[in-house]
Amino acid sequence: MNRGTIVLTPFPFTNLQGNKVRPALIVSSTKRKGNDVILAFISSVVEFPILETDYLLKISDPQFVSTGLKVDSIFKMDKLVTIDKSMIIGELGSVSDTLMKLLDKKLLLSFGL
Repeated sequence: MNRGTIVLTPFPFTNLQGNKVRPALIVSSTKRKGNDVILAFISSVVEFPILETDYLLKISDPQFVSTGLKVDSIFKMDKLVTIDKSMIIGELGSVSDTLMKLLDKKLLLSFGL
């Protein structure tokens, strides 16, 4: 699994009292050793105003097709989790290099870098 791949996985709630299967974006390096992978939360629930660390990808965007997502989706680049790769249910698609660069900028903002 490579950086920029969109996967389907159980994503834990922030209180760690449960999880929900949802799409997530692999943000960790493809060269990362071990079985862990770092993921960013993707949601179809779009609430305005969106945060500066969020990225809204609309179905009308030409880059949407390769993602495997079904509806307008918001990439929550400030909601990250590290999980074992074995928890990933499957791959949905991927983001383009151009979109990944935009998401990287949001990721930097989330860390104040």
